[in-house]
Amino acid sequence: MADHNMLTNLILLVASYAMGSLSSAIIVARLANLGDLRSQGSGNPGATNILRLGGKRLAAIVLLSDVLKGFLPVWLAYRLEVNSYVIAGSGLFAFWGHLYPVFFEFRGGKGVATGLGVLLGLSWPLALVGLTAWLLVFWRWRISSLSALSAAICIFLSSWILLSSPAIREAAIIMVLFSLWRHRSNVRRLLSGQENHLSRSD
Repeated sequence: MADHNMLTNLILLVASYAMGSLSSAIIVARLANLGDLRSQGSGNPGATNILRLGGKRLAAIVLLSDVLKGFLPVWLAYRLEVNSYVIAGSGLFAFWGHLYPVFFEFRGGKGVATGLGVLLGLSWPLALVGLTAWLLVFWRWRISSLSALSAAICIFLSSWILLSSPAIREAAIIMVLFSLWRHRSNVRRLLSGQENHLSRSD
């Protein structure tokens, strides 16, 4: 029985990573004959970059797809009734797949929308905190990266209040740390006053 459970957990984690590795922006851009997003605009394969290059409809498709590929592995993990660490791990592996997609030379996006999808599955109140922070900051300053960084900080702080499960809290904090790291170039531009409005983030 233990071997069966271990195999189920392993398959779930691998499948979560594979789903996360399906880079929505790269796929949609290629289908729309926009070329490789990683060599255009901000160079980031995310919804903001495809909004800039392909318009609102394509950006909406990418955004929804990225959220779903974060949410579905967590939803499936709950359905399979695995333990909390495997549930949290399924979300993390989907998130890592987006950042480092095996199908696209491990060059992925920054994980904002996919991270939101993971949090929707793990803890919708925490996802709501992050989304609210993102929307408020974006409404005020119209800078996508600043919105993402603000959301990440709010998620980090709120995770200690809203989450009782150590596994889910640890997963949320790990995603925040990876998100901050992936936005390091944005931080440099923000500090130097060179970051653009509607800027280089997912």
